[in-house]
Amino acid sequence: MKTLPVLLAALAALGPLAAIAPVHASAGGEQGELRRDRRAGTVLPPREIENRVLPRMAGMQYLGPEYDPAAMAYRLKFIQNGKVYFVDVDARSGRIIGQSR
Repeated sequence: MKTLPVLLAALAALGPLAAIAPVHASAGGEQGELRRDRRAGTVLPPREIENRVLPRMAGMQYLGPEYDPAAMAYRLKFIQNGKVYFVDVDARSGRIIGQSR
């Protein structure tokens, strides 16, 4: 019978965390936004963007993409000789819109 009070105390302690977790999980984040935009047909898939940009970045190690739903843009990250480079690409057209070095 001691188990019930301990269980109730544990649930009470975790209550605030349980209330926060579903809000974060339901938001979907960057990937959820990308899936919605892809299904709607408003943005190109990441692989197509990569196929357009990677050949231009010869000699650099590709680290991966990020998607910005507000800007409807991908940011591809590269590294070379310890320096990080970013290439920003319009997700709708596949056009490079910026580079940072």
